[in-house]
Amino acid sequence: MRYMFLIYSVENLDGLSTSDIAVRGIMEGHRAVIAESSAKGVLRGLDPLKPTSTATTVRMREGNSLITDGPFAETKEQLAGYYIIECANLDEAIEWAKKIPTACKGDAGCIEIRPIVEIPKPV
Repeated sequence: MRYMFLIYSVENLDGLSTSDIAVRGIMEGHRAVIAESSAKGVLRGLDPLKPTSTATTVRMREGNSLITDGPFAETKEQLAGYYIIECANLDEAIEWAKKIPTACKGDAGCIEIRPIVEIPKPV
């Protein structure tokens, strides 16, 4: 079964840049997860997301669209990216989630694991 790992983290960690040691450590942690899951043949996809300031939200109200710049909701943590990994079961998915560095940063993030519904491809 494929699982999506939704990575939530604090978007602005007081102006940290990619040259900061903490950010480099997180990036190296992601590279390690990518390398391991690729080597095991279970990685199905992943992408980081641009900041919430680049988001556009579309709401439909009585047949009309309401377009808003910015994220769907103001929250402490923002959706930063995702992995899709093929796992035998939820226990295996949890073990992969523990390896994603954002999940290891205390109050700075979490990983939401969601099974993906398999939709048959049209013939």
